[in-house]
Amino acid sequence: MCGIAGFSSGDKVTADPLFTARDRLSHRGPDDSGFFGDSAQGIGLAHTRLAILDVSTLGHQAMASPDGRIVLVFNGEMYNILALYVSHVRFRLSRGR
Repeated sequence: MCGIAGFSSGDKVTADPLFTARDRLSHRGPDDSGFFGDSAQGIGLAHTRLAILDVSTLGHQAMASPDGRIVLVFNGEMYNILALYVSHVRFRLSRGR
């Protein structure tokens, strides 16, 4: 099972607590890990991945909408991915911000 962590703060977010949270979740997902941080907004997301169905790098998280307004990390498989594409929902990989 994957691991997720996130926090929001009124202050600027630094990478250290985000990396600490991600590293503490490494046992939940040894196949990949990622993060998103927006220090101006005081938001941080971290993810560790256990790849089961899709073992490609396309499952790397955090994921962002093409315009960057929406960023997510999630735990689980997207079984409705075709329905999302039909609805024109697209995500791109985010390597941190």
